[in-house]
Amino acid sequence: MKRVFGALAAAAMACGGSGLQRPAFDGARALEYVEAQLAFGPRVPNTEGHRRAGDWIEAQLRARADTVEVQEFQHVTADGDTLRLRNFVGKFLPDARDRVLYVAHWDTRPHADQSANLGQQRLPVPGANDGASGVALLLAVADALRETPPAYGIDLVLVDGEDFGDFSADGRPDVLLGSRHYASTLDADRLPLFAVVWDMIGDRDLQIYREGYSLAEAPEIVDRVWRTADELGHGRIFLANPVRSVVDDHIPLQERGVRAIDVIDFDYPPWHTTDDTLDKVSAESLQVVGEVALALIR
Repeated sequence: MKRVFGALAAAAMACGGSGLQRPAFDGARALEYVEAQLAFGPRVPNTEGHRRAGDWIEAQLRARADTVEVQEFQHVTADGDTLRLRNFVGKFLPDARDRVLYVAHWDTRPHADQSANLGQQRLPVPGANDGASGVALLLAVADALRETPPAYGIDLVLVDGEDFGDFSADGRPDVLLGSRHYASTLDADRLPLFAVVWDMIGDRDLQIYREGYSLAEAPEIVDRVWRTADELGHGRIFLANPVRSVVDDHIPLQERGVRAIDVIDFDYPPWHTTDDTLDKVSAESLQVVGEVALALIR
């Protein structure tokens, strides 16, 4: 681990004087991936849209990654319903021991509980930013890795069942389901060097602040991400303050011992509403975050 981090640090220092070279990320293509997911409708577990979107994600990963693993699992909710869920793991250089993990959730919320209209609260969330943007980011990262293979292992993990239940309930029994399942499969002796969860990163009015649990558990990874963004000229997007703690898919990874952080725009007014639609997402925002994501693993 020290050897790989040392090499990455040396490379960053070599470019630091004049700023990092911007990697070849395609934000316009990433936006097309957002639109493709929305065409399936809400991706709520146990729905046809969810099944078809999952099949599409699997096919996209198989066309890009060296290997793909599908983790199928079930979860019984607090109401007694059985959810049929899938995580998708796209691996680049699958035999490499030194690995970096990128995570995004692909499901969408069944009820728009933050909508001002009470009738709309019964409707599912379209999930353009909260769901589709993170998936689109990782697929566009996969495009770049297919063109220029990485020097060490990269795992792109699309987790299911992140947004199904009530985050305020005791124990949060019906949320973060995919990341909990994935974390349980990790070998304690072969954990990734670090992990980044990318969530709600396509907002047209993008501002990404440092997240509290990330700072507490993996401050060196937070510093690496924000320093990389600054060297790429994206310091106006990746801001230092304020800091707010958010329960997200990095928590199960941290509990497993992974140096995991959350990169999230938590100031997003359409969050958990029916207004989380394509017009709220921009190729420019995806471009900014995509350049940072690629630079971290170049």
